[in-house]
Amino acid sequence: MANFQSSKLGTKDYWDNVYKEELENFAEHGDEGEIWFGEDSMEKMLTWTSENVPSDKSPNIVEVGMGNGLLLVSLVEQGYDGAHLCGIDFSPESVQLAQGIAQHRGEQTAKIVYRQADFLRDPVQSLEHMTQPPLWDLVLDKGTYDAISLAEKKSDEPSPASLYPPKVVEYLAPGGLFLITSCNFTEEELRAAFETPSTGLQYHSRIAHKTYTYGGKTGSICSTVAFQKAAES
Repeated sequence: MANFQSSKLGTKDYWDNVYKEELENFAEHGDEGEIWFGEDSMEKMLTWTSENVPSDKSPNIVEVGMGNGLLLVSLVEQGYDGAHLCGIDFSPESVQLAQGIAQHRGEQTAKIVYRQADFLRDPVQSLEHMTQPPLWDLVLDKGTYDAISLAEKKSDEPSPASLYPPKVVEYLAPGGLFLITSCNFTEEELRAAFETPSTGLQYHSRIAHKTYTYGGKTGSICSTVAFQKAAES
């Protein structure tokens, strides 16, 4: 597993400022902001979701660190029930931006629930007041684990990245799926972090991305891997 130096990208202040600026741009110009990792990566996640967690089953889906919320908005526009979708982010400006975009897109997308929450530290039960249950059929991550891996580690505490995999398990319903896209970690590194005896998560599938060859080595800009929680016996 790669070890990264802490960075401003791992701080709440940085993301508060990012989404404050994007919120101002949206209010003034209607600019919805950046699609993290690009539109192609988002489209691949949407296709995977429709194939593995189909909308006709009215699944409960939560995105961790949803940013501007465009992934969830796109799910609604593909037929998912917005009342069963949720986005959480620790930045209040992110929540305001996502809510504004969802309301602007239409009546159905306005049903998406967005909440400010600290994924690592807030108990999953704290979301019980929402319209969805506290356990989820699908947990989505597009870059949040990357940012958490850049957060500063206090000497007397576990690293924030090490707290992330067991938290995913808490959020997932039995048999639920976790789909993560990362630009900092390879598929092998993601499997090493999440597919462990302590989490009980099992590798489910992967999404192929365009590959590049440089210096005799081949790789892709990002990796997308899905894991599944064991079903109750």
